[in-house]
Amino acid sequence: MYDVAVIGAGIIGAFIVRELSRYDLNIVLIEKDTDIANGTTKANSAIIHAGYDAKPGTLKAKLNLKGNPMFDKVCQELDVPLKRIGSLVIATNEEEMESVKELYKRGIENGIPDIKILDGEEVREKEENISEEVIGALYAPTAAIVSPWELAVALAENAADNGAKIRLESKVTDIEKIEDGYRLSLGSEAIDTKYVINCAGVYAAEINEMVSSKDFEIYPRRGQYNILDKSAGNIIKHVIFQAPTKLGKGTLVTPTVHGNLLVGPDAEDIDDKEDTATTSDRIHMIRQVSKKITTKIPFYTTITSFSGLRARPSTEDFIIEEASQAKGFINVAGIESPGLSAAPAIAEYTIDILKEIIGNLEEKQDFNPTRRPVIRFMELDDEKKSELIKKDSRYGRIICRCENITEGEIVDAINRHGGARTVDAVKRRARPGMGRCQGGFCGPRVMEILARELGKDIKEIVKDSSDSYILTGETKQNQA
Repeated sequence: MYDVAVIGAGIIGAFIVRELSRYDLNIVLIEKDTDIANGTTKANSAIIHAGYDAKPGTLKAKLNLKGNPMFDKVCQELDVPLKRIGSLVIATNEEEMESVKELYKRGIENGIPDIKILDGEEVREKEENISEEVIGALYAPTAAIVSPWELAVALAENAADNGAKIRLESKVTDIEKIEDGYRLSLGSEAIDTKYVINCAGVYAAEINEMVSSKDFEIYPRRGQYNILDKSAGNIIKHVIFQAPTKLGKGTLVTPTVHGNLLVGPDAEDIDDKEDTATTSDRIHMIRQVSKKITTKIPFYTTITSFSGLRARPSTEDFIIEEASQAKGFINVAGIESPGLSAAPAIAEYTIDILKEIIGNLEEKQDFNPTRRPVIRFMELDDEKKSELIKKDSRYGRIICRCENITEGEIVDAINRHGGARTVDAVKRRARPGMGRCQGGFCGPRVMEILARELGKDIKEIVKDSSDSYILTGETKQNQA
């Protein structure tokens, strides 16, 4: 029997399981998909918000304020890129400027450090390509950008290094209360656990209702994005928001930690919790709306479009509490924006609830918070590259020419704890396929490496989901 089962391997579940791995507990992270970070975590704006937006007194406000400064240490320990580039909320008329001033007041009430209001000239000193219509902005220097899927993978890997189990492709189909805790049905198999932490994202309400009454509802809200080539990455230097609306923070423009430019999202309430399609009309809309920020975006350099689903709660705030009718079952649900920004604080808050339920937890003496560093070959100097190739010749073979990713990096991404098992999983960890050709050239080589390292037939290698097959057989066969 496990002590704690965490359902959902997004950024929240990954932070929580890593925090749990500090303690002398038998824990398991359960995910229905083929990889960690395969839901909202892989398809969002990748921003660590300063914290001025959330309503004062809410969990969103409290945990965003606490979580933001925690990222520096976490990302350093786990060797994940983080850049504190600051954010601007722009105004193009007096009405929007009043909204900016309200955000400033809210930020002061929330305790956000160093925020200030800039006039149009001060904004242009920071952003030379900003629209001439901008008359002012709220500046927050503590805002940052990160790679959320890389962070979630690193958290889960570090948790596994510290003894946690990771179970992928394990959909929870039923939960039964038993004498000492809960029995989780995972298809034809079942596992027992004393305590459960529900981090199932858009499916959190369904998981809760397996053991408790209908305490809350989760509504999916789809947001679509454009990602542009690195040649456009320097057009904007900060995260730039428009004045917010009732549907959210609106379309933004931001650099990414890897040097691309991200534009989006829109906000569209939908019913289907699996619908992550992109649509031409919505993509066209975000491109038009982004011109309010800058007209200098070269959309002809777009390399891909994508969408993600946000878990919008009926409570309008994070739901982090024990289920009303299930002792030892903790819901961590409705974690929409600023969920990523609050994630490390959410993990600590959740563990505190668990401690209240079961008593104090004993910390491990040998907990290791540091992940083995990731080799990013092209960031090394020539001497270190040469030394590495002498030790392992696979680092001398470039597989992805767009991103300059070597075979050695791909093999490493596969063979770590919680390592890649699909083409997209390799892409998220080591970046082959993230460039201009989107895997058109390196994809087959990545498949060959996956098949070899996993001991599988190449026809068994899938793109992402278990049914996203790529090869079915040979087109031509030699005849005797």
